[in-house]
Amino acid sequence: MASSRSSSLVCIALLLVSITSSEARDFLVGGNVNAWRVPPTTTDSLNQWAEKNRFQVGDSLVWRYDAGKDSVLQVTREAYLSCNKTSPIAEHKNGATVVELHRSGAYYFISGAEGACEEGEKLIVVVMSERHSLPGLAPAPSPAEYFEGPAIAPTSGASRMEKVLKSGVAGALLVLGIVL
Repeated sequence: MASSRSSSLVCIALLLVSITSSEARDFLVGGNVNAWRVPPTTTDSLNQWAEKNRFQVGDSLVWRYDAGKDSVLQVTREAYLSCNKTSPIAEHKNGATVVELHRSGAYYFISGAEGACEEGEKLIVVVMSERHSLPGLAPAPSPAEYFEGPAIAPTSGASRMEKVLKSGVAGALLVLGIVL
């Protein structure tokens, strides 16, 4: 009976972790509706905001801006570095732009307003690899291994993601144990 209950708890916890970690999120660029503008200082760039976030495949970037005065151009790295607006990958002018991040890697955006890119109105977003492909992540232990036997400390080469997932599962199991 205890083994069956333990197995059920492990399955529920793993399901909860996989559901919460696989939801796509919408990110309001800069964290507020007035962020898509020339930054007041070079230390207040949108890239600093982007560095504080973790973007995943399937997430979306959301811009709010005055469509009569500005636009969002998705460009190549070279066009980003030179603020070249002549051949964008995509051009958004509606004031309420949403761009889905459909692949891992870097995305480059610049303002379409005259001179704004040169003054710092631009953004690089780096998207991490897809959620379902976690290289180096070991398969989940069987319920018997998880509840019986000594705890094994992570090796020095254990990834941060492994530690987060393990602590999330342990926390979920603790909560479920208290509830049940």
